[in-house]
Amino acid sequence: MNPVSILNDPFLNKGTAFTKEERQKYGLAGLLPPKVQCLEEQAKQTYAHFQTKTSDLEKRLFLMAIFNENRVLFFKLFSQHVVEFMPIVYDPTIADTIENYSDLFVQPQNAAFLSIDEPDMIESALKNAAGGRDIRLIVVTDAEGILGIGDWGTQGVDISVGKLMVYTVAAGIDPSQVMPVVLDVGTNNQKLLENPMYLGNRHERIKGDRYYTFIDQFVERAERLFPNLYLHFEDFGRDHAATILNKYKDKITTFNDDIQGTGIIVLAGILGALTISKQKMTDQIYLCFGAGTAGAGITKRIYDEFLQQGLSKEEAKKHFYMVDKQGLLFDDDPTLTPEQKPFARKRSEFAHPEKLTNLEAVVAAIHPSILVGTSTQPGTFTEAIVKEMAAHTERPIIFPLSNPTKLAEAKAEDLIKWTDGRALVATGIPAPDVSYKGVVYQIGQANNALVYPGLGLGVIASTAKLLNDEMISKAAHSLGGIVDPNQPGAAVLPPVSKLDAFSQTVALAVAQSAVNQGLTKEPITSVADAIEKEKWVPEYQDLDNRL
Repeated sequence: MNPVSILNDPFLNKGTAFTKEERQKYGLAGLLPPKVQCLEEQAKQTYAHFQTKTSDLEKRLFLMAIFNENRVLFFKLFSQHVVEFMPIVYDPTIADTIENYSDLFVQPQNAAFLSIDEPDMIESALKNAAGGRDIRLIVVTDAEGILGIGDWGTQGVDISVGKLMVYTVAAGIDPSQVMPVVLDVGTNNQKLLENPMYLGNRHERIKGDRYYTFIDQFVERAERLFPNLYLHFEDFGRDHAATILNKYKDKITTFNDDIQGTGIIVLAGILGALTISKQKMTDQIYLCFGAGTAGAGITKRIYDEFLQQGLSKEEAKKHFYMVDKQGLLFDDDPTLTPEQKPFARKRSEFAHPEKLTNLEAVVAAIHPSILVGTSTQPGTFTEAIVKEMAAHTERPIIFPLSNPTKLAEAKAEDLIKWTDGRALVATGIPAPDVSYKGVVYQIGQANNALVYPGLGLGVIASTAKLLNDEMISKAAHSLGGIVDPNQPGAAVLPPVSKLDAFSQTVALAVAQSAVNQGLTKEPITSVADAIEKEKWVPEYQDLDNRL
């Protein structure tokens, strides 16, 4: 292999860590400074350089440059500074790089860019992006519903890149076996269409049969090219996400993070909160504010837990309410999506249904004990609403999950103050501890990163044919049990600082469930051994084994 090609390959490049023997053997002599560094020295030097950057965006761009050059060094550094790097590498800073992707573009980061205008190129593009690598995991987006910032066309590829970084640092998924994919079907973001620098298809989003045919073509070719594939769908719009998941979930090993992942982490947070409050799940009244893909997916996950705890469908549905821009969802609304319909209420249940057009009115009418926000409407969990909720439940569970930071429904410190320390809070973005009346309240982060990496590792290591509801429930319970109910101010979810350990916990639960259900392609005698064998660590390997 050409020595310059080795230095330009992020999966092979060791930079100054190439030994003198390797430099001679692979024609690298004279192409690097003479001093040989070890990985630890490189990481220390690189972190010192990182600390000179003054803004989060600068820091992310610097880290992406390291990622582009040397995957091992990048993940070594990331693993040493998970808490500090997570909001830089991923949410919320990634929102800035997505919004400015075309203007900041440097290189494609081994992604596959698939255009609906060139469906015949799908297979060759996937092959080219793989470059002969054994792809086991794809994160694919059409970027219609990116985080809380909407439609960003081909620029949404960055969310796939970011998700895959977290898979590796949290669960040890081999970065040479993953591929980010963006399905460019156009964009309805007028700012992008008018931006001369925009790098995607310059037309409005394609919908309908042509869109779904394109999805089918992608899935068929990806499954054929990569027979051991785990396919993760990310940030698809509310009109398509559930339809795509429902079509494929019983046929291939697939997962939608917005529908399933968010549901798992919120369920885990609620289980943690109830462990602290010593209350029963089936006694709770659940209110979802923001009934899009994420909100409906979360609601369905919590509803399924009510069923698993012994309630009938009719009994369980009495506990669930959804509020969107039109107010409380009623079953006579012709605009309801299939995912919203099961939780819409009858107007006859209320004395004055015509007044239930906003969140404050609904909270006063139904007295929820759980309030989950996925609305992307900042500040909508007001003091009046929170105090009204807290007046009717001893330990209100309040999760303002919208992100990035500027879109959150409330701040954790306000929720603690307004409820006199009684609220059990989780946020969608990192939140600092809150000191109130002598107690330090740790705020759980309902970050999907706590669950989806371990979920993926468990599925891949167990060779599961499918990811089903039983495996998803086991994942939530494995996380929800990790709280200390005797610690004042304890968080309802485990900390991101222990991401790798909790990913292992989730992976074990998911893999064992697959084995117990007989869903594995290969016989697994020990899920722990299978997981350990699958895990990748950021260490330099002999190039003879890689070339």
